[in-house]
Amino acid sequence: MFTYARQDVAFVRGEGAWLFAADGERYLDFGSGVAVNVLGHAHPHLVEALTEQATQLWHTSNLYRSPGQERLAQRLCATTFADRVFFCNSGTEACEGAIKAARRYHYVNGHPERWRVITFEGAFHGRTLTALAAAANPKYLEGCGIAADGFDNIPVSEPEALQAAIGPETAAIMVEPVMGEGGVRVVPAEDLQLMRALCDEHGLLLIFDEVQTGVGRTGRLFAHEHAGIEPDIMAIAKGIGGGFPLGAILATEKAASGMTAGSHGSTFGGNPLAMAVGNAVLDVVLEPGFLEEVSRKAARLRQSLAEIKDRFSDLVLEVRGEGLLMGLKLNPDVPVADCVKAALAEHLLLITASDNVVRILPPLNISEDDIVEGTARIARALSKLTVPAR
Repeated sequence: MFTYARQDVAFVRGEGAWLFAADGERYLDFGSGVAVNVLGHAHPHLVEALTEQATQLWHTSNLYRSPGQERLAQRLCATTFADRVFFCNSGTEACEGAIKAARRYHYVNGHPERWRVITFEGAFHGRTLTALAAAANPKYLEGCGIAADGFDNIPVSEPEALQAAIGPETAAIMVEPVMGEGGVRVVPAEDLQLMRALCDEHGLLLIFDEVQTGVGRTGRLFAHEHAGIEPDIMAIAKGIGGGFPLGAILATEKAASGMTAGSHGSTFGGNPLAMAVGNAVLDVVLEPGFLEEVSRKAARLRQSLAEIKDRFSDLVLEVRGEGLLMGLKLNPDVPVADCVKAALAEHLLLITASDNVVRILPPLNISEDDIVEGTARIARALSKLTVPAR
């Protein structure tokens, strides 16, 4: 189906931060499959883990115990706030499951009337109908009928609006610590801290959507750590699979109390192949010093982007982001798609975002030389663009 506006290039092989097209041309990947390939392409440890598992067992179903699931769940719980994990296949499944867990929590605790979720304008939680309703983006909801009820969508960083939205039917607050698709907008720490305080005050659950920000992308294992708080439920995907389809819902024991036997399920969620890769990703990301190295590289990237902004001040209005999830807010008269196309001509892959922002998402293990090369290509791409005369 014609659901993608594809670029006219076909990749057949990858190595580190580089992709090789069918015609033999080499491209520097500053998109990482939209924040998925956290360790680049064909990382030896991930290849080894997947290959070894593929020779042993692919699928048995969740009717039986899964050693790989148990190990990955234990490791995620040991390194986060969580006590319980449910494995699925994608970010939108994780977000839907997180919403379901929050509603089920109130149901089993005697408050079935508490089912509404406060969400924020500019958010993106996936492409299923419920996830689209949660984000309330008219562009994505067009032609899909009446949007699913149960969501109160408000502006971010408006404390009065947030407090006013809380009512007797409110079950949870759901937010991305950094709105990637929504324009690489960092939600200030004080806003996240207020959400935590209001949830505690009103008996609500705090849900973080860390599908794009998780697994080291912002220099911490998860982005909410920058604010010094913890959620009750968290949706993750993308980076945890390093390129293999994998998502998960993490929750405290209390928040997971409604997820009883038979209340949720997934045929392929937590399959042995995904678990092998997820464990291999954690092997690398949790190595001593790895996240500190991500932060150091992120500082280098931000400095280079700031220099680019100064050089192309008529084109670049703002540098945004956290860690290796960065964005350039462009002049509204210069479509972001033009920048991405110009970068492609320089054999550099970038990603669009809302608010006329270009997203920059290199692998977490990118080299210093590739950061230098990538930012040089961004500069060359911008040099081909002009602001139309008014």
